[in-house]
Amino acid sequence: MKAIYPGSFDPVTNGHMDIINRAAKLVDELVVAVAVNLDKKAMFDVQERVELLRQACRHLANVKVDYFNGLTVSYARKQGAGLIIKGLRAVSDFEFELQQALMNKRLDDQIETMFMMTSAEYLFLSSSMVKQLAELGASVCGLVPEAVEAKLTERV
Repeated sequence: MKAIYPGSFDPVTNGHMDIINRAAKLVDELVVAVAVNLDKKAMFDVQERVELLRQACRHLANVKVDYFNGLTVSYARKQGAGLIIKGLRAVSDFEFELQQALMNKRLDDQIETMFMMTSAEYLFLSSSMVKQLAELGASVCGLVPEAVEAKLTERV
């Protein structure tokens, strides 16, 4: 089965990587898809996020990194993916993700959504928090892949 794991990944964190590593074991092919959201002010442009993800995922033979505009379900259909994987940290994530999953099911009932809880060590972690820490000069070591840490240091 082919699956997509969509997100903004601005930047990719070790929490995202936890989901990617575990999801890659469950499917034949996993497409990690950077969603282009023009309403969000991103620290890294789409190409930078794709490149950082490619570096972080290079050890996973069945993982491909891509980007897309528009509806997640349309992208999944275009990719021939029957599964959308969404990572959850807390109940607040679930409410939002459930709404999206139900709408996606309405748009295409052939595509399923699977929720994966992040490992306990990453429950608190978000891209927003990582960016804020970096901007304030705090270490993000252990929170993001090494390439992301270096890029954050360079950026701020």
